[in-house]
Amino acid sequence: MKEQKYPLTWKKKDFSIKIFCSIPNIATGILLRAGNNYSVIDPGDGILRDLNHEIGFKQILNISDIFITHGHHDHVGGVWSFLTYLRVMKKKSPLNIYYPKGCVEIESIYNAFERVYLDTISYKITLRPIKKTNRIVRNKIAIKPFPVIHKEVLNDGTKRQVPAIGFKFTYEDKKICYGGDTAYCDELVRHAKNSDLAIIEAGHDDEEDDDMHMTLSEAKSIGKSAKEYFLVHVPE
Repeated sequence: MKEQKYPLTWKKKDFSIKIFCSIPNIATGILLRAGNNYSVIDPGDGILRDLNHEIGFKQILNISDIFITHGHHDHVGGVWSFLTYLRVMKKKSPLNIYYPKGCVEIESIYNAFERVYLDTISYKITLRPIKKTNRIVRNKIAIKPFPVIHKEVLNDGTKRQVPAIGFKFTYEDKKICYGGDTAYCDELVRHAKNSDLAIIEAGHDDEEDDDMHMTLSEAKSIGKSAKEYFLVHVPE
């Protein structure tokens, strides 16, 4: 396991990932690089600041893909400011947003953004809801979405499952598996195994086992099946 101090960085040749932060109920923000192409994963609050510091505005304008695991605020809180920045800076190339089908948060943000700025958006935004787990290829990266199990608590104390997915990114011969927020599930176990890097959430300690997040023990057991792993979303 890599040292757990943000930002977390992993790099193999020209394939790298940087996790600026992943703090429960606060923010997540991840930058993926493959060759000369950058993608953003789970742009939570602060992602624009972190991207500007890391790659600068010219590279930000070249970003073509955002990947969303689910719609909770700590994973999508920076989407509005990111879209607005691209508008203000006159981005010209298109932007794709990949997200689990049924994620109303992303669709609501997009609809509101389009309604407010319809006449001044300089670039094309395409929503790409993911229902099936077919492989996606973008900028020589193969992306395999897979279902995970994540729930939220309603006002009456009951729980409901939210649309949630993980992603496995493959570039050349290297693989990164990112599960997003999830309880222990077989799909994550399968995709993390033998990955070059597994990014695994550990939202509970071992005394708080439930069906919303994984315990540290569960997360470590999955992480150890990969060549290297990060534990993220660990409560501070």
